[in-house]
Amino acid sequence: MLSPDQTYHFVGIGGVGVSAVARVLHQQGVRVQGSDVRESQLTEGLRALGIPVVIGHRAENIGGADVVVHSTAVRPDNVERAACRAAGKREAHRSELLGLAIEGRESVGITGTHGKGTVSAMITHCLIEAGLDPTFLIGGILNNYGTNARAGAGRHAVAEVDESDGSHLNLKPRHVVVNNLEVDHLNYYAGLDDIVATMARFIAENDRLETLALNWDDAGVRALAARLDRPFLRYGTVDGPLDFAAREVEDRGDSVRFVAYRGEERLGPITLPIPGNYNADNAAGALAIAMGALGLPFATVQRALDGYRGLENRFTVRRAGGLTLVKDYISHPTGMRRVLESARRMAHARIWCVFKPYRFTLMRYHGEEYAEAFQGADDVLITRMYAAEERPIDGIDTPWFVDVLRAAGNRVHYVEENDGVVPWLEARVAPGDMVIFFGGDDFFRMADAWAVAREAAP
Repeated sequence: MLSPDQTYHFVGIGGVGVSAVARVLHQQGVRVQGSDVRESQLTEGLRALGIPVVIGHRAENIGGADVVVHSTAVRPDNVERAACRAAGKREAHRSELLGLAIEGRESVGITGTHGKGTVSAMITHCLIEAGLDPTFLIGGILNNYGTNARAGAGRHAVAEVDESDGSHLNLKPRHVVVNNLEVDHLNYYAGLDDIVATMARFIAENDRLETLALNWDDAGVRALAARLDRPFLRYGTVDGPLDFAAREVEDRGDSVRFVAYRGEERLGPITLPIPGNYNADNAAGALAIAMGALGLPFATVQRALDGYRGLENRFTVRRAGGLTLVKDYISHPTGMRRVLESARRMAHARIWCVFKPYRFTLMRYHGEEYAEAFQGADDVLITRMYAAEERPIDGIDTPWFVDVLRAAGNRVHYVEENDGVVPWLEARVAPGDMVIFFGGDDFFRMADAWAVAREAAP
């Protein structure tokens, strides 16, 4: 239970998921403070709300705290976590505080390997469009609202639920969406069966669960359904019986049009003003919850989705100096393949992909799938692998990954350091080309700076 008499210190408060929880708790009247290794848009936003944020991790940062909060990304030997234990203070995982932030509300939790942020944002936008002022906590900034989180005055709460580290087991939302399940996060899971089994446990142990919506397009989710003994809603785009469906999908490049169905009932057309035909699938998940669980009328949902502007750095398109620059946070080959499939339907000359391989386990397991995904590009630029906290695996490194891509017929180039990427591309791209940056904030800052430079060029 949250106490107004206690102070909660967030280690890594600038993380998109951690900052969301800190922001909402602060707005709910809880005393919050935090630290991070660098300044960012998110830390600046928290400080503007009046939340004390210090840059740099030091033992003295937790001096005024009663509880020290961390995510799985913060190692146990972090100086602030170590100081917390030495002082006999309580540690808490971010997911515990997320659960408290949505406790007592009509809560919706969205989880899965891909698209959970987008489905969360779509449901949030539907509720706001309906005038219901929900609380929301999402792992990305909603372009409609310029923030990733907000404490609303209404009774609803929407939360993106991270399954990557098993911390979803700490949460009990009333309504749950499982958008898809694929092999990922092999630093935590033993494989797909382990992922599916853990998700089944998340559902079975939730004694508050009222509605479960499953993406019937996804084989992993269908495997999950076979383990369940409770009713659920099916949604998706596939042929066959579905409770909510997006049918007659048209990828129009910068937008996606489809017809929404409830069972066999034709509800009407929706045009998402964002690229990516896979977003029709995400929208079907939003329909299942907004209408099937929360009872919103179709007219409200239609109006909301027609005006949904996406998440920052999720297939974000910027045109500058004759180039189309795309930023996308995805690092899983399935998501990258989907982005490339839709990108090829947009106007382009050549498509260049820039990618920093991520985690030894992911590269080893999915190497061939990356090779297949990149066949949607004309040229692929690889930078040095980011291992996160993983230990090296013999024979699995960036040169190995480059060789795997080349063996599949991809045209691959290697530029080891980030600061060499834009100069290398600037010397080779031509007007009309598209450059897609798959990765994280370092790549996105690079893409934004390049766009500004090209716009300023004579």
